[in-house]
Amino acid sequence: MFHYSQNDFYCEQVPLADVAARAGTPAYVYSSAAILANYQAYDDAFGDLPHGICYSVKANSSLALLALLARAGAGFDIVSGGELFRVLQAGGDTSKVVFSGVGKHADEVEDALAAGIHSFNCESEAELALIDALAARRGVKARFAIRVNPDVDASTHPYISTGLREHKFGIAIAEAPDVYQRARRFANLEPAGVSCHIGSQILDFNPILEAVDKVLALAGTLRDQGCPIRHLDLGGGLGIAYHAGEQAPHIAAFIQALRSRLAATGLSVMVEPGRSIAGPAGVLLARVLYRKQNGPKEFVVVDAAMNDLIRPALYRAHHEIVPLRKNLLPPITADVVGPICESGDFLARDRRLANVMPGDYVAVCSTGAYGFVQASNYNSRPRAPEILVEGAAWRTIRRRETYEDLIRGETL
Repeated sequence: MFHYSQNDFYCEQVPLADVAARAGTPAYVYSSAAILANYQAYDDAFGDLPHGICYSVKANSSLALLALLARAGAGFDIVSGGELFRVLQAGGDTSKVVFSGVGKHADEVEDALAAGIHSFNCESEAELALIDALAARRGVKARFAIRVNPDVDASTHPYISTGLREHKFGIAIAEAPDVYQRARRFANLEPAGVSCHIGSQILDFNPILEAVDKVLALAGTLRDQGCPIRHLDLGGGLGIAYHAGEQAPHIAAFIQALRSRLAATGLSVMVEPGRSIAGPAGVLLARVLYRKQNGPKEFVVVDAAMNDLIRPALYRAHHEIVPLRKNLLPPITADVVGPICESGDFLARDRRLANVMPGDYVAVCSTGAYGFVQASNYNSRPRAPEILVEGAAWRTIRRRETYEDLIRGETL
């Protein structure tokens, strides 16, 4: 949905230079068509296999995006009470909500029970005991799946790998049958499924399939032991192409591989995609402030910074950076940096890029996921606005913060 027409960079039918000039920079821009197309790719690929697609709210929790997906029929994967609140505000169907996360607070569990969510993905026996006690107070039964750790290496960045035994997530898969049996003493819990998620930004989905095979074997064992397992929650994790020329896994091919394993089991399946839905659907717009030379080193200083997009500093992540209007000047090699007082404030290092000049606009690509949601007010910088493009129209779905917003809630 992002493309050049003549020399201008477009989102759908909107030239982004016009958006940058009118809305200011930095600014996040999302394509509604891309978000819906990515969601639909999952839904279509599953076909008639009973399934649920629970968008991972942590990837991008903008109310307008959640509402867009809710209207399309999506469920939601949440990891906090705040994310549940957002789903409710966006009109999400709570019967399609799963609550994941290793540290659920009692108040968050209470809110989820009151909302009537689909199920909890539980990560410890202490958590099971807490949910049972809170469900008993309400006189309800809470469906749960235990998140198992299959000890499968996702071959991704260590900060977003979650499936090895040294990680904080899940219960060792070998211990899971005993945990399910002990959970039978909880009168207000219903063992409905098995959950697994091994990491994020996975470009080769074979490790996911390896984990699925282990989870299927566990589900068979549990059913033989009398546990009424009805669904598998296989998490998310499919990666996207951040580098030019990089090949992301095809959603349809991945889901077809799942279908071939699940079709004869009688189990329904849930997946929790986030990055693969929102990531390619967003860009961060920035304006070039200065060109600077330190000896042989060249810097392009822009008005977007690590407080707007922390992924390059936190993960050494790569994002393509393209001009909103092409020029005929020869390309340069430079660091693209922001105004934050940190040496770690960079968007690219030693990058071959267009020969942009002060006043030019650029787009930092594939920032629809884990972009704005990780933004901060570091250096007392107001957070950027978020803009949604719908065909030939665009609208602001989160206004730019003001200096007054920076001190709201504070007192002298």
